[in-house]
Amino acid sequence: MGSDTQEVPDLGGREDATSELLVIFGITGDLARKMTFRALYRLERRKLLDGPILGVASDDITVEELVKRAGEAIRHTGEPFDEAVFGRLAKRLSYLHGDVTDAALYEQLAERIGADRQCLYYLEMPPTLFAPIVENLGRAGLLARSRVAVEKPFGHDLASARDLNARLRAVLREDQILRVDHFLGKQPVADLECLRFANTTLAELWDRHSIAEIHITMAEDFGVEDRGSFYDAVGALRDVVQNHLLQVLALVAMEPPVGPGDDDLNDKKAEVFKAIPAADPAHYVRGQYRGYTDVAGVADGSQTETFVALRLEIENWRWAGVPIFLRAGKALPERVTEVRLFTRRVPALAFMPHRERAQRNQIVLRIDPDPGLRLQLVAQDDQNGHAWRDVHLDSSFAEDLGEPIQPYERLLYAAMTGDRRLFAREDSIEETWRIVAPLLEHRGEIHAYERGSWGPEAASELVRGHRSWQEPWLPERGRSH
Repeated sequence: MGSDTQEVPDLGGREDATSELLVIFGITGDLARKMTFRALYRLERRKLLDGPILGVASDDITVEELVKRAGEAIRHTGEPFDEAVFGRLAKRLSYLHGDVTDAALYEQLAERIGADRQCLYYLEMPPTLFAPIVENLGRAGLLARSRVAVEKPFGHDLASARDLNARLRAVLREDQILRVDHFLGKQPVADLECLRFANTTLAELWDRHSIAEIHITMAEDFGVEDRGSFYDAVGALRDVVQNHLLQVLALVAMEPPVGPGDDDLNDKKAEVFKAIPAADPAHYVRGQYRGYTDVAGVADGSQTETFVALRLEIENWRWAGVPIFLRAGKALPERVTEVRLFTRRVPALAFMPHRERAQRNQIVLRIDPDPGLRLQLVAQDDQNGHAWRDVHLDSSFAEDLGEPIQPYERLLYAAMTGDRRLFAREDSIEETWRIVAPLLEHRGEIHAYERGSWGPEAASELVRGHRSWQEPWLPERGRSH
């Protein structure tokens, strides 16, 4: 049984902006089952929940059935389960069923909650329903003091993202819209500001004078499995690059924010996106693991990519001339996400027995699993003919900083308390679609690769003349090479 007493972390937010009611559209869906109930339970355990929670979905079930499903979902995640904590959470839950495209549902909702509540409406729904739900909420007079959080994907290209923004902005102010990207809730991503700017050791190295190139990898060791029909219409570029990896890149590359305000961080991220030229299809590799087209829901002869690798540049004073390589894929050997920066090489060392240049140092930020930071240095190995040897200075955030806050736990609390720093802004969403637009228009050849490999050979050709792709730094494994 888990403990009911736990130190309360500072998750930010503003007390005067805290939502009086959380309304979750799609509370009977996969996201709620896998993530949301667990996040709410953890917030309840930390005593960070204040108000009631109203679930809305099409399933004709009782609130008792919803509570039962919530308990099963939390236990299924492996979260230590405390009956007292769950009992408090269960008392907050209520339920309303109906068709989200039917105006009658919103009339019932208005009767249930009143028009003057400060609510957070969390839309765990297909993106095609974002605008209709918001428009119905607006017609029912339920948005004046409220915020709306929407899950990714936010559009499927630049035109559709602009259209969705226009429809939402016709009803809401920008500061009422929270565009969720769960990567922005991951501890090492959220803490990148402090790692970069609070440590002179890193801050003085973090530019084109010291860094030669940047690699970002997001690898998954599983395939599409039971998500064939969804994934086949999306592909790796839309699924994880346009959102997750570009958001991470912005945090890696941005200038220090000028203040703690909601827009200070997003202003600096937007500056990075604006400085990135549109991706060049000549520096883009698409792959598909063998057996993908056998998955249920995948079209015969599908050309949807399950692996991508691409090169980008940032044309500003800090990063001009530093190539940035991104890769992401399914059915790879490991599940790991990391950022890897390679320093420039030092001149040949005349005092060594064999005059030569040392290997580059590396800075590695592991986002998943077991978040941590590695500084990879080189030293002389006297036992092996004065050869170079890697020396690793590693930090595991869980060991050094304590239990990490889960992404949806952090994001839900930020959304409920009006902290917009962890959510993507309208201009950034449109800029990221602009960056990948040429790759959507000119998809190019698709290369087959074996499950359990690191993708097609063409991905290695992409980095020819630069540092090769590295074996990721994994928890309790051997060193990268």
